[in-house]
Amino acid sequence: MAGAAGQVRGRALRRFPITLPVGDVSICEGAVVKTNTNAEKTDEEEKGNTAQSLPSLTRTASRAKYLVDNTNQVEVLQRDPNSPLYSVKSFEELRLKPQLLQGVYAMGFNRPSKIQENALPLMLAEPPQNLIAQSQSGTGKTAAFVLAMLSQVEPANKYPQCLCLSPTYELALQTGKVIEQMGKFYPELKLAYAVRGNKLERGQKISEQIVIGTPGTVLDWCSKLKFIDPKKIKVFVLDEADVMIATQGHQDQSIRIQRMLPRNCQMLLFSATFEDSVWKFAQKVVPDPNIIKLKREEETLDTIKQYYVLCSSRDEKFQALCNLYGAITIAQAMIFCHTRKTASWLAAELSKEGHQVALLSGEMMVEQRAAVIERFREGKEKVLVTTNVCARGIDVEQVSVVINFDLPVDKDGNPDNETYLHRIGRTGRFGKRGLAVNMVDSKHSMNILNRIQEHFNKKIERLDTDDLDEIEKIAN
Repeated sequence: MAGAAGQVRGRALRRFPITLPVGDVSICEGAVVKTNTNAEKTDEEEKGNTAQSLPSLTRTASRAKYLVDNTNQVEVLQRDPNSPLYSVKSFEELRLKPQLLQGVYAMGFNRPSKIQENALPLMLAEPPQNLIAQSQSGTGKTAAFVLAMLSQVEPANKYPQCLCLSPTYELALQTGKVIEQMGKFYPELKLAYAVRGNKLERGQKISEQIVIGTPGTVLDWCSKLKFIDPKKIKVFVLDEADVMIATQGHQDQSIRIQRMLPRNCQMLLFSATFEDSVWKFAQKVVPDPNIIKLKREEETLDTIKQYYVLCSSRDEKFQALCNLYGAITIAQAMIFCHTRKTASWLAAELSKEGHQVALLSGEMMVEQRAAVIERFREGKEKVLVTTNVCARGIDVEQVSVVINFDLPVDKDGNPDNETYLHRIGRTGRFGKRGLAVNMVDSKHSMNILNRIQEHFNKKIERLDTDDLDEIEKIAN
């Protein structure tokens, strides 16, 4: 692909005569393992995750202005207030190369999503713009930054030009799948996975134009092993930044990689939530950014119905779960537990009831996790019981219900709003309707739920699972 994509232009490009597939794109690759049913620790405690704080950077007010798009409920903080860039309503308004436009349409994207409408004009501008953007999975943000990378890469040059950091092996594979699909009209385009277990000879230079990987391995490839020349990188993407800073070591590794890149490298950072710690990290790694931020009330996806069920014990929560299954048709479901011990118990109990159940937790090997998620994606198991290892970034289009068997809390017992958002985001993919049900079994968990409602300014309705008529209503 010769050169970067140009500025947005008003007239539409000619549509290419290709057949569009029906339905939304849904991609899932995963990675996980032998379970220890006696383990009491959460996956987060096992990893020793900590969120490190960084010095806050202030912005110069004279260099930016807020543009509030009331239709899309997003705030755009533009680096250059005199820029002619604006939101787009079709992919034809962007000066995409023919092969890229073909790739976009072939994936089934007919018009830009909410995040794409505002982000693509910035990312595809000339010169390229840096961007910090808030967007949940399932909103098309992966396709957006993949489009930015493919617009900049030169397939004829056999060295890495685009670098994408993902917090997990699963997300790296998932992003790679999108690149392969969108870039399929570029036969020379290759990508490499900088992930644990992908061993290369020391001193070897790789010829793939795009590298996707986890921070630790990417850092090794750029510095110690010299597989990548960071000075030749044109686009640097940091995906799921909120997950990145919650994982021990990833924050520092990401900053070290960013410091090796050239000054004119385009920096793109995405996060589902923007807590203070995420903002500080984002501003540290993305200089002079344009910023796209969802309004708080838009953070919980409107397409997801949210309910809670009052219970008095673990066994009563299980009975409520069975009542739910008996009353509505569920394509596939994800059930989140706080500890591995609870997840193992619940998976065993559901199996006794005749459900096809898969179990996923953080101590599993990468290959085992990949196999579990692949089987679930193919529908061989209808229920996935998991801890927070699967809360982020796993796209399975058929998931119609998410159950929080245990509400998400941090190590201090406070509501983990970010994890709640990621969990329920496993349903309602790409604008489809979804259902989230929260099990509440104590005054403490009711308090947690109330604080989650306050945080998102979103009412979560009570559901009586003994009332079959009421359950049937929520599915309609």
